[in-house]
Order: sequence, then structure tokens, then C-alpha cells
Amino acid sequence: MHYIKKCPECNSINLFSNRDKGEVICKDCGLVVEDRMVDTTQEWREFESDGAGAPSGRRTGAPMTYTQYDQGLGTEVGQKADLFKLSSKERNTIFRLRKWQYRISTAIERNLKLALSELKRVSSFLKLPKSVEEEAAMVYTQAVQRGLVRGRSMESVVAGALYAACRRHEVPRTLDELSEASGIEKKEIGRTYRFITRELGISIMPSNPADYIARFASSLKLGPETQSKAVEILEEAQNAELTSGRGPTGIAAAALYVAALTRGEKKTQREVADVAGITEVTIRNRYKELLEKLKLGKQIKKPKKKK
Repeated sequence: MHYIKKCPECNSINLFSNRDKGEVICKDCGLVVEDRMVDTTQEWREFESDGAGAPSGRRTGAPMTYTQYDQGLGTEVGQKADLFKLSSKERNTIFRLRKWQYRISTAIERNLKLALSELKRVSSFLKLPKSVEEEAAMVYTQAVQRGLVRGRSMESVVAGALYAACRRHEVPRTLDELSEASGIEKKEIGRTYRFITRELGISIMPSNPADYIARFASSLKLGPETQSKAVEILEEAQNAELTSGRGPTGIAAAALYVAALTRGEKKTQREVADVAGITEVTIRNRYKELLEKLKLGKQIKKPKKKK
């Protein structure tokens, strides 16, 4: 593409581009340097059947998405809102075409229709971001195309795909939360998750306990200073190799419990355990390890005895 850099009449570089008229004009001598300029910007015009050609905010259709069984590229024979505007004979014809369109769909498409609606329900229940929902839908679609769903319940594969997507995007959600949202046993979700990631070659890093601190602290109504202190404790624990081989939720809950004690915020082990979805015994064991290895006993503020 050729760009005009100066006026051929007065050699001025003070040029003005009028994109509405497609003209390039010299501001010094007024010469119309170009009157057929090519507009390289986006064409925000949509020509309807009436030929109005009014400007529209839509240049193309909706973007491709794995959250729809046809990735948003499929067609539909008529819309229900428009069908009742037709005559009885025409309406029966359209209904017949819609019925045959559904019948000729493949088994994979019918499976995706049901599974993706379940995926959206669980994602909404867990308040997951759209990026995680999209990733989970892509993982499930790949699993269906590879035949990994055969012999397993659709709900367990959906839950496993969502858990894998949460891990990939570092969105802290536990297997217990997914089990509650999907109605599938925790062990079954974990088994399906490991099978899917192994067969599809999805590499997932271990969970970072620090990702759970903000959620747990918010549920326990702890201050920002306590959250920062808990993150510091976790960093010290990682340097001392106390987090390896231990559940991320347990070590995160214990660090938050220790941080609350050091800041003088009263929270019982039962309250912290309920929020984290673990037992008091787990918190007690992790708590003792942190105090012993990191020598945090002196920082804990003991409650004053009433006289």
C-alpha cells in the first residue's frame, strides 16, 4: 500500500486525511492530493434485507466459543418468536425442518448439548470466571472427541474438566466444593480428573496454598494485615519445605489461623476448619508444625486474663 507523505505541489508535509470523504488534503496550499483513499479501518455496517445499511455495532457474528456445542457457528431453522407470524401450513413446514435438523445431529453434538448446559450450571454455582468456563468446555469437547467419556458419567467428566480448568487458571476451588455443586463423589471427580489430564496431556502445576488465603480470610472476616501475615508464613513454610506432600487447603488454613493469633483476632480451629472444608485435626497438626519449625510461638498474642 502506498502512503502519501508530502504534497506534490508545495512539498509540504502538513496533510489532512478526511476519512469520511476518502480525501487527503494539503493544509498549506489546499490541493486535494488523493480523492480515492482506501479506508483500512473496520467496516461497522450491516446491510439488512431492507437495504437500509444503517451503521451497526456488529461487524460479524458472535465470537467462537467452546461453551456451545457447535462453537457458535451452527445454524437454526427459524426462531420460535418468528414462527407464529407465519401461516399454519408454513409453520408446520418449519417445525418439521427443525425436527429433522435435531434428528440428523450426531451423538457427539447431542452429548455436548447436555454436558455444556450442566457445565454452565456448575460454573454458575461456583461463581467461576468466563475464562475458566471456556477452558473447561474445551477440555470436555476434546475428551468427547477422543472417546474418553465412554464408560463414565457425563457429570463426573464435566466436574473433572472444571477442576482441571480451575487448576490451570489458578482459581482456588476444592474437590469438596465441586462435589457439592455437581452431586458427584469427591473420589470419582479426582479419579476422572487424573484420567482426563493424563490422556489429553494437560500439564498442571501443584496448587499454591497462597491462592486460598484471600477466600478463607474473606469468609472468616479477617483483616488485610492478617492476610499479608498468612502469606508471609506460607512463604517461610515453603522455604522450609513444610508444604511438600501436604494438602494446600490444610496448610493455608493453618497459616491463616496462626496469622489471626499473631494479630490478636480470635478465631477458633472449628471456624477455620468449616471454612476450609477440612477437619480440626488437620489444622491442629499443621499448626503445631508451623509453630515448631518456624518458631512462631513468641509472636502469638495470648488473651489477657480477666481479674
